[in-house]
Amino acid sequence: MRSVPGWALLSSGCAPVVLVGGWTIAALLEGPAYDPITQTISVLGAYGAAGFWVMTGAFLGLGVCHLLTAWGLRPAALAGRVALGGGGAVALVVALLPAPSSGGSLVHGSVVAIGFTLLAVWPVMAARRGGPAPWGLRPAPSLVVTVLMCVAAGWFMIELHHRGAAGIAERLVTCMQSLWPLVVVASCLCHRDTDAPPQ
Repeated sequence: MRSVPGWALLSSGCAPVVLVGGWTIAALLEGPAYDPITQTISVLGAYGAAGFWVMTGAFLGLGVCHLLTAWGLRPAALAGRVALGGGGAVALVVALLPAPSSGGSLVHGSVVAIGFTLLAVWPVMAARRGGPAPWGLRPAPSLVVTVLMCVAAGWFMIELHHRGAAGIAERLVTCMQSLWPLVVVASCLCHRDTDAPPQ
């Protein structure tokens, strides 16, 4: 099995830090007018928002992190790597097509939905069937994570439609989606160390 380069641990580890750091700083810049419970992350990156450049930079950084991780995650099945890279590319597009300050946008919402879908299905698409595989690329955990991400995304859609706790639901989904590549890369690196012959 092909090994994962060490730099993939850096790219996958930076993804959640960039995302959470970005929305935290952007929310602080926005001040008390922003409600992280009910308002989405896109509000922070909307034109005219106080944290517009911070959130745009976070989306760009997240996209680059996912693209690099997909490139370095060689033990994963190709379809999963393509889906993860696609999710990274969508993050770049989200940065280039922010939501308008007046509210929702069909184009922005469609791009976000594509990104959520790609990042939700990549774990099960990346799973290795047959033979020993790192824990993060085994079918069972990959399927469980994909189901959990889809359920969380469904919850986000419900909350968004009912104007409920959409901010919390979105943060749960995006945290899961940004953390899972790190888990997979770490499991691949541990698996490689376990399989290495004793010195």
